[in-house]
Amino acid sequence: MTPVHFAFSSAFMLSLSGLAFYRTHLLSAFLCLEGMMLSLFIAISLWALQLDTTGFLTSPVLLLAFSACEASAGLALLVATARTHGTDRLQNLNLFQC
Repeated sequence: MTPVHFAFSSAFMLSLSGLAFYRTHLLSAFLCLEGMMLSLFIAISLWALQLDTTGFLTSPVLLLAFSACEASAGLALLVATARTHGTDRLQNLNLFQC
C-alpha cells in the first residue's frame, strides 16, 4: 500500500469512527459524512488517473455532485432542526413529538 492510499484510507476510517463514536451534535455527524465523501472523491479521482481511461472520469464528478446535494440537504435539515427544537443535539431530537 502506497503512502497516498494509506492517507486516504486512514482519512476515511477516521471519519467513519468519528461518525460512529461521536454523535452528540447533528453538525458533527454531517461533518464526518462530508469527510467520508471527500476522501472517497479523492480516492476515486486518483484511481481514475492511475488507470488512464476516460470511462472512469465521470464517476468522481457524479460523486462530488452527490456530495454537494447531501451537504445542502444536511444544512437544510440542520436549520430546520435548530428552529423547531432550539438545538442540534441528537439527544433532544424526538421523532414521536411531531
